[in-house]
Amino acid sequence: MSSRRLTEFSHGAGCGCKLGPAHVAELLATLTPPTSPDLLVGTETGDDAAVWRLDADRALVATTDFFTPVVDDARTWGRIAAQNAVSDVWAMGGRPLFALNLVAWPRDDLPMSLLAEVLAGGAEIGEESGFAVVGGHSVDDPEPKYGLAVVGEVHPDRILTNRGLRDGDVLVLTKALGIGIATTAIKAGTASAALADAAVASMTASNGPAARAALDAGATGCTDVTGFGLLGHLAKMAAASGVDAEIDVAAVPFLDGVRDLAAAGTVPGGSRRNREWVAPWVDADGVGELDVQLLADAQTSGGLLFGASPERAAEAVAALGGPAAVIGRVRGGGGRIRLG
Repeated sequence: MSSRRLTEFSHGAGCGCKLGPAHVAELLATLTPPTSPDLLVGTETGDDAAVWRLDADRALVATTDFFTPVVDDARTWGRIAAQNAVSDVWAMGGRPLFALNLVAWPRDDLPMSLLAEVLAGGAEIGEESGFAVVGGHSVDDPEPKYGLAVVGEVHPDRILTNRGLRDGDVLVLTKALGIGIATTAIKAGTASAALADAAVASMTASNGPAARAALDAGATGCTDVTGFGLLGHLAKMAAASGVDAEIDVAAVPFLDGVRDLAAAGTVPGGSRRNREWVAPWVDADGVGELDVQLLADAQTSGGLLFGASPERAAEAVAALGGPAAVIGRVRGGGGRIRLG
């Protein structure tokens, strides 16, 4: 059996391995969106999950997410991947019910005991968050991958969506950015112990409390910030909501140490693709390119981004504590993002 580190089997870092947003948009444009009066959220607005109405008071939320190793400890990777997958349900304002494992594993190169640790990590997140992880599917693959398909529920009148931002909202971000840079450094063996620990703590933290804070604040627009970065996910929200967004760059929280790593060139390919994709919609006059790149960093198990009135947003931030912060505001418009 191989003694190589788990991250050596990965061609990229977590959600940074996703197809770029431009490729995803191109693929979705070739598909005919399904139509049904009970399909409350489909693919049109690029939301985090699909929502299907069961009756006047209940709807199902369905999503899936999986990725390559971002850390070398197998159980920790399982916890991160599971937390990342269930985050899509929280981002829709829902409550997870159960999940199925998705596994790709190089059976001739890595022991099954290591896979058992990965699955145990995923099951731990289910137990901590109140949902069951049951069964799933596996394939033999030279590159290990793990994630979940998650089913949850939400009240049809309390769904949080990409199209829910409103003129006058301020924007709340609930986790620090820089995960893509940190996990790239972890894979390269150049991350400090403090940064690695901070990144793992962030990735394994549940977005359940953030979702409850968003709902309590009266939010209608929300997403989780993952592979397309803050700018990519915000661009989708602004376009779907028919608004412009203004970001106060100085207010955005970042993990300590990622700025220096990015300045030295430790930037994942997925983050660079995000930066290129959002360029037509981002006005960054007076803002340095390094700051723009940091805002486009591809996150794994990132925080929630939601809009609420200034007063209610302040209450949500106070309830959540650091690193949650108000990072900008929303105005009427057509999908542009202004950095200042």
